[in-house]
Amino acid sequence: MTTTSSTRDAPERDRLTVPQGLAALSLDALASVAYGPEAIVVVLAAAGSQGLGFTLPVTVAIVILLAALTLSYRQVIAAFPNGGGAYAVAGRHLGRRVSLVAAASLIIDYVLNVAVSVSAGVAALTSAFPSLYADRVVLCVIVLVLITAVNLYGVAESAKVMIVPTVVFIAAIFTIIAIGLLRTHPAVPPTHPSAAAASGVGTLLLLRAFASGCSALTGVEAIANAVPNFRTPRVRRAQRTEVALGTLLGLMLLGLSVLIGRFHVAPNPTKTVLAQLTDAALGHNAAFYVVQFATMLLLALAANTSFGGMPVLTSLLARHHNLPHVFALRADRQVYRHGVLVLAAFALVLLIGAEGNTQALVPFFAIGVFIGFTISQLGMVRHWYVERGTGWQGRALLNGAGALLTAAATVLELVAKFNEGGWLVFLAVAVLVALFESVHRAYMRIGEALRLGEVPGPPQERRSLVIVPVGAVNRLTQEAIGAALSLGDEVRAVTVVHPDNEDESTADRMREAWSAWHPQVPLTVLSSRARSLTRPIVDYLHAVGAEEAAASPAEAHERLVVLIPELHLPHPWQRLLQNQRGAVLDRAIRRYTDVVICRLRFRIEIPD
Repeated sequence: MTTTSSTRDAPERDRLTVPQGLAALSLDALASVAYGPEAIVVVLAAAGSQGLGFTLPVTVAIVILLAALTLSYRQVIAAFPNGGGAYAVAGRHLGRRVSLVAAASLIIDYVLNVAVSVSAGVAALTSAFPSLYADRVVLCVIVLVLITAVNLYGVAESAKVMIVPTVVFIAAIFTIIAIGLLRTHPAVPPTHPSAAAASGVGTLLLLRAFASGCSALTGVEAIANAVPNFRTPRVRRAQRTEVALGTLLGLMLLGLSVLIGRFHVAPNPTKTVLAQLTDAALGHNAAFYVVQFATMLLLALAANTSFGGMPVLTSLLARHHNLPHVFALRADRQVYRHGVLVLAAFALVLLIGAEGNTQALVPFFAIGVFIGFTISQLGMVRHWYVERGTGWQGRALLNGAGALLTAAATVLELVAKFNEGGWLVFLAVAVLVALFESVHRAYMRIGEALRLGEVPGPPQERRSLVIVPVGAVNRLTQEAIGAALSLGDEVRAVTVVHPDNEDESTADRMREAWSAWHPQVPLTVLSSRARSLTRPIVDYLHAVGAEEAAASPAEAHERLVVLIPELHLPHPWQRLLQNQRGAVLDRAIRRYTDVVICRLRFRIEIPD
């Protein structure tokens, strides 16, 4: 009884609680406070101190959008408990093609988030230790490998690893805000803006600042994409995690924005805005380095958001026949291993291609996720219109307003980053959608060939001829012949020899051993002057096929089967000693014939 209960509870232990969900799925959004407010300040600084005075209003607008997204995704979680976020919403209410666009945009954002987060974390490290700058690509690869390994071990285990640095970072930010609000003067005066302004404060400048600051909202959707990763009750836990993320992120953005205005912080090429605020609130002491180290660690670990969300999204795509079905398979500890590995592989390509330079990746960041935001909001408007439950007009209005804001942000992001390569995101979305469509068409054709959904006729017995390639008379041969006799109406064994003195004697010994064993199965010896194993067997199969085609219906075999016997050794290092004869034969027979192949793996125990 105890064993049964333990087995039943084991998958739940591998899933997420609310704190673990924040640590595993929210680091991207939480860590964005390190660069989101700075993105606003950099744009507004073009208008000098007058422009910087609009930092708080712009941040308020972003927080209002954040609130709308949080409430929207809270509803998405309830309406779509199997995860998928914008993909699931669009699939039900906006059509399959739109859902594929949403999925493609989210996948691109997930990959970019991993690459940007890892490179930004390594950049913070190399800024503290300049001697490591030349090795930044190697460091990026090492960090990526470590994060991938932790996620392959299990999502709950990876979340536990992230909890401590997440708590330290959140506590550090709120400490900066609290102490900064209590100070009448900064402990360390920050950089002040120049009195000369390059431009006035206009609508376009404010919209550009809003679009840049919206980079702080990337990652808000990850929780809705990964609802199945939570412990039961999954919907309630995921909703609480989404609200906690929105609340924490909104308070941090507003608090830091207030401090930016209070201390008159401006961009500094050698020190980030967050570092200036830390100096101003806490002073340049040990606490300053704790905050910087926590920020560096969080930026590196923010990649974990993608590792929690993208594998679930790819599993949904696979279940809907838009990706290979292998992406829907869970490994031990509830991990979608193939999704994790593909995400890591694409991020690795980006990191190496960009040589670990964050700025080379930033132009592509955030555009994809805002496409998903807009589609999700529009889908939820349609959802409320169809459901027409109590208060549906207010919910639809909220999502409609959010859709307008995110659509505007998407256009602004594209216009601002077009010349920097932002158009490549739209090209990548188109390529991914074409890939999804191609995979879907292939599965539909396979389904038609298998006549899925139809009731097949009764199974029919067919006369089968089984051919067994053998190399010696031993236990493996005994097992293979025994299995072949149970599979077919007739069994033949074949072996390949080479026409030189050594192999001629080997062939003679093989014939003698076969005759002494007397298995009631004929043995055919094939000769190969080219010392090839596969060509003689393939030619023999063609000859047998021709004989069967010419035979009378009463004597012909309707199915030709090749049974390939193989040893299965207990230890991986022992398997390296094998000649891989079975795999070589399998490839050649599949390539050059259409016979049925059966590979028999016979497990043996080798004493230590």
